[in-house]
Amino acid sequence: MLDSPLVAFTQRLVRQRSIHGEEGAVVELIVAEMKRLKFDRVWVDRNGSAVGVIDGAKSGPTILLDGHCDTVGVAPGAKWIHDPFGGEIEANSIYGRGASDMKGALAAMISAAAAVDRSVLAGRIAVSATVMEENLEGASLQTVMEAVHPGFVVMGEATNLNLNRGGRGRAEIQLETIGRPAHSSTPNLGRNAILDMMKVVEAVEHLPARADPLLGSSLFALTDIVSEPYPAYSVIPSRCRVTYDRRLLLGETPDSVVDMIRDLSGLDGITLDIRIVEGEYRTYAGAVLRGLKFFPAWILPENHPYVQTCLQALRKVGLRPELGAYRFCTNAAYSAGVAKVPTVGFGPGREEDAHVADERLSIDELELAERGYRAIIEAVLA
Repeated sequence: MLDSPLVAFTQRLVRQRSIHGEEGAVVELIVAEMKRLKFDRVWVDRNGSAVGVIDGAKSGPTILLDGHCDTVGVAPGAKWIHDPFGGEIEANSIYGRGASDMKGALAAMISAAAAVDRSVLAGRIAVSATVMEENLEGASLQTVMEAVHPGFVVMGEATNLNLNRGGRGRAEIQLETIGRPAHSSTPNLGRNAILDMMKVVEAVEHLPARADPLLGSSLFALTDIVSEPYPAYSVIPSRCRVTYDRRLLLGETPDSVVDMIRDLSGLDGITLDIRIVEGEYRTYAGAVLRGLKFFPAWILPENHPYVQTCLQALRKVGLRPELGAYRFCTNAAYSAGVAKVPTVGFGPGREEDAHVADERLSIDELELAERGYRAIIEAVLA
């Protein structure tokens, strides 16, 4: 329904700009909504994430529904037909930055948790609106999980209303070649770090990809290249650095990824430094999140009781989910990949709807997601 409280709340979230590092105002909206819906406890943690808890009538495990409230920015020059922060409705869809990734899912989680009959629950529902996910997946979720100690996690990133039981991981890798400066009129006296890097890139681009039947292929994607000095007025550059985004499969480690590059053939004589990037970001609340930008892949077996419970719960309320996996990286890299807490992904929208101009979310899917979250909660805590 276009005038439902869920749709209205989603529009308010989309209209509030919350680019990573600027989530304070949207967190205030989320906290106010949780309090309005009578969550038992609501707080903002040290990182600035909003957390709300609903207690069931009986003791039992905690199920955590997580959605990040930060978004990417609006790329300069990108042509939007709809106001990126307008929350406009057209053709039964809500338009705006974050509609699909992932304010709609977050609104549906909060609404679903509040609608559950607490008298029949054995356990607790926790909902988190985490910050800075776009920069450092799982870092702020870790703080939430240390506070609520979930036995089960639902990740609300887009699945097109399917149920994901795994996800590829991600690593950010920097390669640097070190040459020898010289005047550009006598390049033979130096060693051009860019030319060395071209050989390195060529070798990396021809590395064979691994494949997993659920997660898909591993890959290296070149995302930037810089040289020093820059501008190099009549100087042969002595350093060149590139960054690769590596999509990870199950079992890959920082050492295995670095060794894969270190063992490349045909690079004799090239001085090459390889490292996983160390990320450090300050949240709007003043906390510093830091950590290696290596986020592991994860898979929960198809026959895992949690997967089957969620699958049957969704089918019971009329949904027809297929089992799949995220091809992008999510906060589940921490909950499932590091903390080893059973995690599934379920959310409205498609992966390819994220980070695009005229980002949108179907209102029908939004409402079905709310129904699905409620069904999962009731099935797990029954």
